[in-house]
Amino acid sequence: MQIPGWDERYRLGERAGEDLQTAPTPLLVETAQKLVPGSALDLACGTGRNALWLANQGWHVTAVDGSPVAIDILRSRACERGLTVQTRVADLENSEYEIEPSSWNLIADCYYLQRNLFEPAKQAVVPGGILISIVHITGPGEEPTAHRLRPGELARYFQGWEILHHREGRPNDTAHQRSVAEIVARRPIGLVTGKRAAQAYVHTSFFEEL
Repeated sequence: MQIPGWDERYRLGERAGEDLQTAPTPLLVETAQKLVPGSALDLACGTGRNALWLANQGWHVTAVDGSPVAIDILRSRACERGLTVQTRVADLENSEYEIEPSSWNLIADCYYLQRNLFEPAKQAVVPGGILISIVHITGPGEEPTAHRLRPGELARYFQGWEILHHREGRPNDTAHQRSVAEIVARRPIGLVTGKRAAQAYVHTSFFEEL
C-alpha cells in the first residue's frame, strides 16, 4: 500500500482496533524490558503503539513514518498521555529520513520491509546496541515480494552481529496473521574479523542472559 492509502485508512479509522487499540509488539516489549532505557528509533512507526510504550518506559524516542495522518494521531496520543515522542514525517523508501550513524541504543523496524534500509539501520545502532526486525515471509510455493522475504533470508542481513533471538513462524502479535521472521541482534562492540565476521552468533537464552 502506498502512503495515500495508509493516510486514507488512518483518516477513516477503517481498522481502528488494529491501528489504535493493539498492544505494543510483544518482542519489542520483551526485549526493551531487559535493557537500560536510552535513545530509541521506531521506523515505520504507524500510529505509535511501540513508540508510545517505549516513551512510557523512559526511552528517548524518535518515531518516523511516511503517513502524515499516522504521525498526527501519534502526536495526539502522546499529548493525551503526557509523553514526549520526537516525530518525523518522512518517506523511507525515498530516503527522506537520514538515519545518523552510531546514534541509537535501540532501533525497532517491526513489520516493515525495505531491503536497502537494513544497512543504514545497522550502522545507526551504537556498538553494543540492539536492532529488532520483524518482517513477513513467504509461505510454501510463494515467491518473495517487495514486502516479504524468503524463510531464512532475514538472518543473512545480520552476519557478523550477535543474534540474541531468531524465530520464524506464526506471529506472536494480534495485529498480524501472516508468518513472520523476527530477529533481535546486537551490534558488535569491537571489530569482528575472520571466521566470526562470516557468521552471526546465536544465543537462544538471550532473555535469561540480559
